[in-house]
Amino acid sequence: MTAARSQLDRRDLAEAQGIIGTVGSAFSARVVGQDHLRESMLLALLAGGHLLLESVPGLAKTTAARVVAQSIDGSFRRIQCTPDLLPSDIIGTQIYEAATNSFVTVLGPVHANIVLLDEINRSSAKTQSAMLEAMEERQTTVAGVEHPIPDPFLVIATQNPVDQEGTYPLSEAQTDRFMLKEVVRYPSVEDEVEVIARMDAGLYNKDHSVPPVVGLPEIRRVQMLAGAVHMDTDLVRYASSLVSVTRTPERHLPTHLARLIEYGASPRATIAFCRTARALAVLRGRGHVIPQDIAHLAHRVLRHRLILGFQATTERVTPDTIVDAVLQAVRVP
Repeated sequence: MTAARSQLDRRDLAEAQGIIGTVGSAFSARVVGQDHLRESMLLALLAGGHLLLESVPGLAKTTAARVVAQSIDGSFRRIQCTPDLLPSDIIGTQIYEAATNSFVTVLGPVHANIVLLDEINRSSAKTQSAMLEAMEERQTTVAGVEHPIPDPFLVIATQNPVDQEGTYPLSEAQTDRFMLKEVVRYPSVEDEVEVIARMDAGLYNKDHSVPPVVGLPEIRRVQMLAGAVHMDTDLVRYASSLVSVTRTPERHLPTHLARLIEYGASPRATIAFCRTARALAVLRGRGHVIPQDIAHLAHRVLRHRLILGFQATTERVTPDTIVDAVLQAVRVP
């Protein structure tokens, strides 16, 4: 693997940047602003992970996911999560076909390249767990038969932080399987004006779809190139040290912050750092990772993996505040 990573040359980088830049341009042509959302979607796609989005309704999350799927010529499915949603509604089931006197397997909507789980915390824990095998193993099992999921595969789940009545918070095991968590902010006044202008121009009409700008083989090619980006051992140690601070905060953080952390991040956080840092290096035209890449990703990698106590809520201390302190506690190599 190390030998392969050293062979990433300028031609490979130019090819990867050209492919992913085309997808990014297609995104910006339909979605106004939301640069962080665009970057997080591209990073998750290149790193082969999944993305958790937190925002109030109406901030173009569905539009963004659909645009990315259309631009890469991939399949897209949107699943509206509700309390009565069943696991079989997601992964598929068997139905009886009278004409052939046999059962036929009908695969669920999770069998797509990009799947949007809208308001995932409104589905029951049993239904949420149905996604675990799909997200981790890239397959589903229906009636004892395994069915592979298309490649590339990206799950984008959304949560509404405002209306929590009748919701089922994601378990730590489920949350940890999301490589990144992005908090989508309100657009600026100028961005909202541009949205209205594009609506008046018919850009968001139902019959106005985004033509594919690249194909799935090109995306798989860029994923392979991203995995070949060089990451020095000292930088891997830097990422691991950031994660380690969250596990032993009493040794590294101020007392008033350390006492708010109940559980730190798992080894999946270090893996997420390494994979997304390589993807970020590709987006920025480099064949190697630098410390700033890791620091740039820290909030997105750690904010959903920190388990804070009740006192953090009463004191209005957010995970992002803890991550800021973690970054200050570790020396940059």
